[in-house]
Amino acid sequence: MVSAALTGILEAAVYVNDLEAAAAFYGGVLGLEEITRRDGRHVFFRCGASVLLCFIAAETEKPASPDARLPVPPHGARGPGHVCFVADASALEALAAELPAQGVAIEEDMRWPNGARSIYVRDPAGNSVEFAEPKLWA
Repeated sequence: MVSAALTGILEAAVYVNDLEAAAAFYGGVLGLEEITRRDGRHVFFRCGASVLLCFIAAETEKPASPDARLPVPPHGARGPGHVCFVADASALEALAAELPAQGVAIEEDMRWPNGARSIYVRDPAGNSVEFAEPKLWA
């Protein structure tokens, strides 16, 4: 079975309509390290051992030219997506205070049946951004 060899998620993507707004949110508000950017197409951020990819969907839907150095197949999505960041209890407490102070409304702050806490906000493109304790999926 292939799944036995999978040990985590290397990268996740959200689709945005404004790279500067994405950079201000993910880099500025959340403090993620920007690792690369291609104006008009994408901005990528490091988050622990993972990478968050923020793409302009219309640009990623275009096929790469046959002589492209990195011929990544076309992809993309329309409408709001979802990404969840791991945060321990103390980080969630800090986020609950810091996000509203930075003008980011908390959409939901909830406890799951197993006791895990999640905080949900929206990024500037309308994507659902969740911060959750790792025990959510324990």
